[in-house]
Parts: sequence; C-alpha cells; structure tokens
Amino acid sequence: MKTLSGLTTPLFFLAAIATIAVFDGNVCLGNAHPELATLDFRKVVADAKDKVFPAVVYVKVLKESHESGKKISTEEAGSGVLISTGGEFLTNWHVVDKAIDVRCLLFDGRSFDAEIIGSDKDTDLALAKLKLPADAGKLPLAGLGDSTALKEGDFVMAMGAPWGMSRSVSIGIVSCTRRYLPGNSEYSLWLQTDAAISPGNSGGPLVNTAGQIVGINTRGVMYGGDVGFAIPSETIRNVVAQLRKNGKMNWSWTGLQLQPLKDFDRNVYFDATEGVIVSETDQDSPARSAGILARDRIVSVNGKSLTATTAEDLPAVQVYLGLLTKDNPAEVKLVRDGKVMTVTITPRAKGEVEGKELDCPRWDMTVKTINKFENKDLHYFRKRGVFIFGVKYPGNASSAGLREKDILLKIGRNKIETLQDVKRAHKEALDKIDREHKVLVSVLRNGLMRQIVLDFARDYEKD
Repeated sequence: MKTLSGLTTPLFFLAAIATIAVFDGNVCLGNAHPELATLDFRKVVADAKDKVFPAVVYVKVLKESHESGKKISTEEAGSGVLISTGGEFLTNWHVVDKAIDVRCLLFDGRSFDAEIIGSDKDTDLALAKLKLPADAGKLPLAGLGDSTALKEGDFVMAMGAPWGMSRSVSIGIVSCTRRYLPGNSEYSLWLQTDAAISPGNSGGPLVNTAGQIVGINTRGVMYGGDVGFAIPSETIRNVVAQLRKNGKMNWSWTGLQLQPLKDFDRNVYFDATEGVIVSETDQDSPARSAGILARDRIVSVNGKSLTATTAEDLPAVQVYLGLLTKDNPAEVKLVRDGKVMTVTITPRAKGEVEGKELDCPRWDMTVKTINKFENKDLHYFRKRGVFIFGVKYPGNASSAGLREKDILLKIGRNKIETLQDVKRAHKEALDKIDREHKVLVSVLRNGLMRQIVLDFARDYEKD
C-alpha cells in the first residue's frame, strides 16, 4: 500500500429509494421495487465475495534497494488478482518495482513463481504472470466491471493480503467516484472508499456486489479513519492491453503543464467555458519548442475539443495528449490574449520516468542517473548525469562530506555522465587500493561546484 502514504448491481444503491431498513441481514427496499422487496444482504455480499476471493493472489517480493547507501535485499508483501486462465494477474507497480524474485500463494494453497509482463509507474499498475507447470489445471479468475457505473454510497469490498496475512476481505462504500489527488492523478482519477485498505492490500481488487473488479487497491492512510484509494477499472482497461503488448505504456510527452479553468486550490478562475490553461511548459520540451506559453488556453488538439473545467477533468486531457502519435506533428488551436492561433507540436516518447541505480561498495554510497521527471531540481543543472542517491552512515562517503543529491562531475580523472563512467572510476580506484586509497571527487551542489577528497581506506563492513 502507498500512503498519502460489467455493471454494478443496483440492489442497494438506487438513489430513488427513500427508505432502506436492515433487519437481521435482510434489506427492505419498500414499495419502489416490489420485486426486490426483501434481499439478504449477507447472501449478496457472500456471492460477490465467492466470485472473486479465490482469484486473489498473495504476493511476496524480494527487492533490491539502494536508498540506504548500499545495495540491500528486502522482502515485501502485496496482493494481486488473477484475470486470465493462463495465470496473468494484476497488481501495483510499486508492489513489484525493483523485484528480483516474485512468489505467489493461491487460494487453494499452491504457490508459484511469477514473472513481470509489464509495468507503468505513472498509473502504478503492473501485469504479471504465474510460471505454471503443464498440469496446473484451471485457475480461478475475476472479470473487470465498469467503474464508471459506480455511485457514491455503493457497497464495495477490498480484498488482499493486509499486514502480510495471506488474504482477507473488508467491506465499505464508495466515498467518491472521481477523486483527484495532486501529484498522483496525471493519467487517472481515483476511487475513494472507506473499505479498509492497509499495507499489503496494494494490488488487490476492489469488488462490487456483482462480483466484478472495479478497481485495484493502491493507497491508504495509517491514521485518521478508513480512507483508501483504488485505481478504477476504466484506467485498468486502457493500461493492461498496452502492458500485455509492449511491456510498458509508451506514453507520449509534450511537456505541457495544465491548469483547469476553475482552479479552486490556487484560487484562480479564468473567464472561459471551454479549453484548458497552460500553467507552464517543461524545459527542452516539444511544447516549449512549439512556442506555447504560460496562460495560453488550448481549446483543441488535432480537431478534438479539450476542456478541463475543474481539476477532475485534467487526467482525461492528459491521457489524450499521452496517446498522441509520437514524432508526428499535432495541430494545437489555442487562445492567447484574446486571439485565436494555431501552432504545431511534435510529441516525443516519454521514455523512462525514473533513473537507474548503482551500488559503490567501499565508497559507501549509491548513485542514480538524473531523470527529468523524477529529479526536476537536478535536471535543471544537468540534463544528463549521475547524482549521489544514498549515503551510508557511518561510511567513507559520509565521512568525506559527500551528500545525497550531489551531482557527480568527475571522479579522479574520469568525467562522469553515465553509470558506466562511475563503474569504471570505481573499479580503477578499488584495483589500486593497496597503493592508494584516496580519490578527488568533483560535485555540483545547489549549483555550486565543490571538490571533495574521498578516503576509502577504512572497511566499514568489517569494522
């Protein structure tokens, strides 16, 4: 779980029903729908649970982590849900990110290793597949429902493996069907629910009373009440097909930062009823090359009208832009200072959205490549390069005064632009450690260059 941190069966959710009473598990729907006069709530929930619960997968992942200044292996638990008889299951990107081994426990007690078919950090979704023997037999699976049919107040169940327990189910309602989470809603809105979503529930299904997956449980809070968030099936459908085909989403990138016409959070309201506002354009981006400016109001792209009245409308606009054909000019109609004009923008492949990592033993630090999406502050100073990702305490790097987010310029005589450059410098230094155990490191810190002597004579792993 990350913390902040079909059709839906209408039996209990019809807004027109004036009175709902529950007596000993029976739900009375009054005279509005006599054919549904008395229904056993427990049976409906049990039937829906029985359709999906056998398809829930308990996922154990062995990961490599570099945050602490050295490469370490950690074991984490999460959830998944089977969606094909061939053993494909959905989970979260953050459940399997940096995984070197994935093991899964099924409802019937059998366990299998799994491989990652594809993943997408931007939507926090991943598609994996069990490594099944020929005699595995038929597996249970669950089908995707229609998250757009949900309404606030509809009952849902969150299934998964919270707190490392193999599986459980909790029940609640949909609190909000279109929740916008700043910083986490580039391509998708969220389903908010009060069904308990705890650590370990990530990747498990959010299920409606028809026994269909309407979301993938992803985020929750550790305190302040039961507030959880799930990725809606509307988003899942768009992503899974691409993950199955390409192993990734292949988003297109324009570099447009957008703002709704009625921006409540910033207390800014634009005098228009159509379009979306450009709040800024990224450095070296297609949008900036096209001459698009902040406060331009985009009204259409390739003839398709685009409007974001509120923040909840932004993800749909971003999805449209993200699916534009790469390296193919697109016609953008916009309004600037009251004048209508047309410009041409050529989207590029978004590419990797996080850098690669490397451990530097004996130096007691880890490094990572600068990525324009993950490290915008560092990318401002260095478009292509490597920075110190983690520093071990105590250790040689920390004793020398090297810090996290220092951008590496030179190590000894070696200019540093790639991880391969760091590997080479690291090997050269350790190859002659018997004769020399110091190296001069040039770094860029907050835009200022510093030269630091790294003495790696001491072996902190043995001390």
